[in-house]
Amino acid sequence: MESSSTDKSVSSTRVTAVASGWMLDFLFVSLCRSFKEGNFDAFNETLSVFEALFQSKSLNAAAHNEKFLISAFLARVMHGKQLDVLFEKDERVMPLMSAASVWSSLENAVEDKDLFKEITILLFVQAVAICLEKGQRSSASSVLKWFEKKNTYPRNLGINLSTIVTKADTYHPVFMNFSFNRLLETIHSFLDDYLKKNPCDFLIKKATVFVQSSQNTMDSEPVELQDIAVSEKQSEATQKNKKTKRKLLSTKPTEAWSPDITKKPCVSLTRLSSREVCHLMARKTLETSPLQNSEKCMEKKTRRKWTAKLDKCLKDGVKRHGQGNWSRILLDYDFEGRTGIMLKDRWRVLLRTDKVG
Repeated sequence: MESSSTDKSVSSTRVTAVASGWMLDFLFVSLCRSFKEGNFDAFNETLSVFEALFQSKSLNAAAHNEKFLISAFLARVMHGKQLDVLFEKDERVMPLMSAASVWSSLENAVEDKDLFKEITILLFVQAVAICLEKGQRSSASSVLKWFEKKNTYPRNLGINLSTIVTKADTYHPVFMNFSFNRLLETIHSFLDDYLKKNPCDFLIKKATVFVQSSQNTMDSEPVELQDIAVSEKQSEATQKNKKTKRKLLSTKPTEAWSPDITKKPCVSLTRLSSREVCHLMARKTLETSPLQNSEKCMEKKTRRKWTAKLDKCLKDGVKRHGQGNWSRILLDYDFEGRTGIMLKDRWRVLLRTDKVG
């Protein structure tokens, strides 16, 4: 009834493939934005949807393989300081090591060869630096040997890093010059250049036009997601009869997609610990209700204060699992919703104030 004459002459399969491609481009741009902003939660949520859409049969995946690899690379860098997060079948391969492997396959996607080489070296240096920062000298030595087999870095740099690892000098000038922040900034430059040469903002531009036009025609009415899918003919009908609104998407909540944590694939965009996945799902559930959102804000305020009991749990956890294994410590004690990063920051405070016995 609502189909037009063009619907009969165009393959619905091809239309779906094109639409899926636009949606994947939108998610890719969103991933890049979250990465540049350092928004960990938004990045992981978008990544889950991106991976699900990429695996859809309606999408021409081969045409978007480069974006998939870049997304996989960003995921590994985003989790670069979490040594207990796995991306490979081999548990000895840490996030930045895996990132280096993915990055090597993107050489043809990087026009600036100096930038490609710089990021390669930064990944190598930071993979070693993070291990030393967490007090894992043996892991740092393993990283050196792993990269030595890859032959993707200057030999004199490897010798220099080997000496640094032997002395466990975490504040060596090499680490200061090739810092993690510099790695992020260089990747930001790569993303800016890539998106400039490979525009992926079709849906964003269309949505921007829609929002701008809706602001002119509506008196502070919230823009509904369903309205974006309304055709021009339906918009004209709506103007004639403002009391009726067509909603093409069901208002019934759908089940959120979540990664299958029971399987351990050799290649994956992201591999989160089970606790992180649970936290992510709980966060999505809380966001569905304004009342729950306000309760969540109140909980955040009460969580911020560290008690003597929580400090003791943190100290006991470090004694049992070692400094840096925050995800394991989280599993043993109730830290009232705190994350591994919060534990790391609190541990630094305890060290500075000499409260660690």
